[in-house]
Amino acid sequence: MIREPELPELIARAKKGDHEAFCLLTRAYQRRIYALALHYTRDPHEAEDLSQEVWLKAFRALGGFRGESGFYTWLRQITINTFLNHQRGRKTVFNEDKKAFRLGAVVSLDDLGIVVQEPQVVAEERLHQQLMAEKVMQGLSELPAQQRLIFLLKHREGMTYEEIAEACGISAGTVKKALFRALQRLREGLGLKLGEAENATYATHK
Repeated sequence: MIREPELPELIARAKKGDHEAFCLLTRAYQRRIYALALHYTRDPHEAEDLSQEVWLKAFRALGGFRGESGFYTWLRQITINTFLNHQRGRKTVFNEDKKAFRLGAVVSLDDLGIVVQEPQVVAEERLHQQLMAEKVMQGLSELPAQQRLIFLLKHREGMTYEEIAEACGISAGTVKKALFRALQRLREGLGLKLGEAENATYATHK
């Protein structure tokens, strides 16, 4: 794991063509980039291809990195652009048999208004939560590509509406509308409804 003080030196070395330094940068962030790609595509092979494309673009563009933003922020923008180009180039088809991963890695059940009883969860409740998690993941795969990407940037990357809007080249209102529709569709799949407070959050941007 790269320590923060080491990062500028590694970047400087990589910009001068030091492949070992670039490999160290890759190792530090490759899991995070791959995980985002996997959540986006739900296909390990496709996620691997997208990740490799991200790193190839990063290698080519590294000379232009000026340090005006954090390295991961810069890398994430390349990732988003790669996803958007992928989205425009072809329509991703998801197989219902492709199983995803833990829901918590994408969005917590709390974000969907589902309360888990604590501290003890009996076997039936655990099964119920697992089934709901699978429904949410299935619902996520059925979202339009742009909604899915925006949802991941908000709930996985923790980006603000404004950051997502800037990264994707759209308005903050479009971001909120996409999140509203995505959350609405996911919760409908679980037989839930958006509360009044949540409706109010998005109301001015619908």
